[in-house]
Amino acid sequence: MTEIKNVLYTAKTHTTGGRNGVSRSSDGRLDIKLSSPGTAGIGTNPEQLFAAGWSACFEGAMGLAAKKMKVTLPDDLAIDAEVDLCLTDGAYFLQARLNVSLPGLEHEVALDLANAAHQACPYSKAISGNVDVVINVV
Repeated sequence: MTEIKNVLYTAKTHTTGGRNGVSRSSDGRLDIKLSSPGTAGIGTNPEQLFAAGWSACFEGAMGLAAKKMKVTLPDDLAIDAEVDLCLTDGAYFLQARLNVSLPGLEHEVALDLANAAHQACPYSKAISGNVDVVINVV
């Protein structure tokens, strides 16, 4: 286990009702209704929340990688995250893709940045070996 030297932030939420409930953060900034994917329910679902958090974190990791590589990220950098909830033989699992758009950068440089970000991003690290992930530079 990794020795922790400094906890930078702890997210705290309180969720009731599972996939068809509500979730609130301790600071009040997050207060959302939840619904199961593919239903007519009002609210978002855990897969959408994960996709949003992962893509935002990944963009931050790209910024750190770009700084180290002395590359300027384009202003119109965008990341489209896709998180699939799958079912095989009665077992649920996730698979995911990040489609990274870095307009104006050479494809090899963009690939290097995306790969470096994938190695550094805490979300990418958390799902490594547990979720099939594809990083596409588009």
